[in-house]
Amino acid sequence: MNTQAKVAVQTQTKTSTNMMVIAFAAFVGLGMITIAGHLQAAALHDAAHDVRHATGFPCH
Repeated sequence: MNTQAKVAVQTQTKTSTNMMVIAFAAFVGLGMITIAGHLQAAALHDAAHDVRHATGFPCH
């Protein structure tokens, strides 16, 4: 009988963790869409361009 209770607790914990991951991914995704949608194209390009230079990635 203890084995069944232990399995139920583990299943509930895993489901809770999965829901946290899904909620976090949705929050980040909606944030990215919101930011990209409200920024002007030049500002978005300049930000990406500066990051490329800072990391040493050739962009020209």
